[in-house]
Parts: sequence; structure tokens; C-alpha cells
Amino acid sequence: MAQVDEALAARPGRAAVSPKGRRELIAGTVGGIVESFDWTIYAILAPFFASQMFAGNDELTKLLSAYAGFAVGFVVRPFGSYLLGRIADARGRRFALIVSMATICLGSLLIAALPTAATIGVAAPVLLVLLRALQGIAMGGENPSVAAYITETAPPRRKFFYSGLSYTGAFIGNILCFAVVGALVLFQGTQGVSNGGWRIAFVVAALFGLVAFWVRRIAAESEEFEAGRATSAPRPKLLEHARNMLAVFLMTTGTTVGVYFGTVYLPEYAAQVGVVHSAASDLAMIPSLLALIAAMVVSGLLADRFGGMAVFRIGALLLALSTVPLMTALAQGWLPMWAVATCYLVLGVAPTTAVANVLYSEVFPVAVRVVAMGVPFTLAVALFGGTFPLLAEGLAALGHLTAVPWFAAGTAVITLLGTAVLRRG
Repeated sequence: MAQVDEALAARPGRAAVSPKGRRELIAGTVGGIVESFDWTIYAILAPFFASQMFAGNDELTKLLSAYAGFAVGFVVRPFGSYLLGRIADARGRRFALIVSMATICLGSLLIAALPTAATIGVAAPVLLVLLRALQGIAMGGENPSVAAYITETAPPRRKFFYSGLSYTGAFIGNILCFAVVGALVLFQGTQGVSNGGWRIAFVVAALFGLVAFWVRRIAAESEEFEAGRATSAPRPKLLEHARNMLAVFLMTTGTTVGVYFGTVYLPEYAAQVGVVHSAASDLAMIPSLLALIAAMVVSGLLADRFGGMAVFRIGALLLALSTVPLMTALAQGWLPMWAVATCYLVLGVAPTTAVANVLYSEVFPVAVRVVAMGVPFTLAVALFGGTFPLLAEGLAALGHLTAVPWFAAGTAVITLLGTAVLRRG
């Protein structure tokens, strides 16, 4: 194995891919799988546990309250991004990633053991929201730290390829979410999951976290970060990078809506328009997510060949142009659920998410990279991604479900305009 690695490293015209680099890639990817599973399982299971964890007689109000709890986790993300970002920029990327992983997994385990509203009354939703807020703080520092970690450790000619590979972890986590929920519904039935079977998924999330925690413990710190910390150069000021921070915010708006529409809310949307049962649509998402993962790898390779910004802009443009036609085709029964989901994810979500981490983080200096990239990124995710299921459910309740795709397409236009603001060095 060592001879193969040496041969690859020595091959002319090819960037070295060291075992250490692979370990760091695995650390970022595996962590992303668990983070995504821990985070997304709440949104997918909200329709099942809302009636147990929130008091009241109106089921729609309970579901909206559950989605509001999902949104709260996003509201605190910018604070977590700043807090853990400062830690990552001062103590190291690896240390911050270990802290965030431990916090999110602990939150999932406590949610699994949380008593219902029938048992402890209003304390149940209060504790649930507080735990989601704690996870949100940890998640706020997770993705920016991974972005910096991959940017600093990937081979120079394979940065976007590594970016795409590492971000596939988030969608592998989504696949595991749909698989676990589908299995629970299959073996326990919808009523069984609603009566407490949903807790099993949060226990699984915590167990997955132990694996990722171990992987990150044995990963090495970024050499670029270590070199930067060893210098005596003055720390850059965040205000010096205000333009690029604004660009990251704008570019994230449509991409985060696309991700949460395409991977979290689309099964519920399909059920709302009456084309498929929600449990069946959860399982139907798995092939589409596998196609998304493959498309992200291809997008990363294309970005290394033709440039990350070019690939990102194509993806944003396709999100803006395809969202409404695809969702109309779904509602009218012209295309099946799997075809709509696959087209939406492959054409628009894959090119933007595959390159975003490196595209964002590489424009900031090492000393402030996690904070400068993370705060605007998580702020956009909080305002547009975390609130999207709540907004969509609210529009559906008002009889304006058809406005949901138009909103998503509009944010994609904002993303496309944001690419003109980003200034690359």
C-alpha cells in the first residue's frame, strides 16, 4: 500500500494524495454524515413526534411548532459559528470539529430520552427547543470548520474534488435518515412511530456519532493552520473582508433553500400536492440522493478543470430556471416523484454544494477563515434554510402551496447575483 501511495505521489502532473490527506478527508466526510443525520432526522420525524411533544388539540399547530423548533436551531447557528469559529481559528480545526460532534450527539441522545408533553407538560417542548438550540450552536461551527479543514489539507489540484467528496457526507446522512425512517414505518407502522418509535432514530444518531468522534480524534491538524499560528503576523480584521462576507451570504441563500427543499421538504411537498404518501416519498428519495452524491463528485472534478465559480454559476442558474417547472410537473402528475427529485438535485443542488465550501473559504486568510466564512454562511442558512419548512407549511396552510417553488427560484436568483460580489484574490 505504501508503494502505491508513493507511486501516485511521484506520478508527473498529478497532485500528491497522501495517506494523511485521505484521513483528513475521511474525518470531514464521516463527521458530515453524522452531523447531517443528527440534524435532519428531526425535520423528517417532526410529523411523527409533534403530537407527543407539543400540547394542544390542533395537529397543524403542533406540526408548525415542531418546525419552529427546527428553525430555532438555525437561528442560533451564527452565534455558534462565531463562538466555535473563534475556537477553530485559535485552537485548531480538529479541536473545534471534535467539540461540535460531541455536542450534537449528546443533544440527540437527550432528545431520545425526553418525556412527552403529557408527562411533564410545557417543559417537554421547552427542553426540546433548548436541545435543538444547543445542537444549532454546535452545527454553526461544524460546516465552516470542515470547509477550512478541507481547503487547507486537500491537494492543490484536487481541492474542489475533495470539497465535493466531503460534502457528500451530508447527503449520505440524509440517505441514512430516509432509510431509518422508512424502516421504522415499515416495521412499526405510522402509528407505532408516532407513539414513540421515533426515539429509536435519535438513539441511532448518537451511536453514529461515537464512530465519527473516534475518527476525528485520530485525524491530524491542518498544517497550513499550524504554520499560520507559528507566525507573528498581526491578525486580520473581519471588516477588511466585509465584501466577501456579504457575497458568501448572498450566494448561500438559494443554495440552502435548494438543499432543504430538495432533501428535507420535498417528500412532504409531494404528499401535500397529493401525488404520493409521505412514507413512500421518503423511500423514493434514496435513489435521487444517490444520484446527487455522484453528481457532486463529477461537479468537483469539473470545477478543478474549468473553475469552481463557473460550475457554481451554472448550478445557480439551473436552480433558478428549473424549480418551478419541475414542481409544476410533480403537482400535475406529468413526472413521478423520483424523476423530479433527481433532476432538481442533480442539475441545481449538486453543482453549487459541491464547490461551495472551498469557493467560500479560500477567499479568506487562515487566521480568520472559519469566522469570516462561517458567520455569513450560517446567517443565510438560518434565515432561508432553517425557516424553509416552516414557511412552506405556513403557505400550504394559507392555501398558497404553489408559491413555494417560486420562493425557492427567487432565492436562486439572489445566489446568482451574489457571485458578482465575490472578489477572489
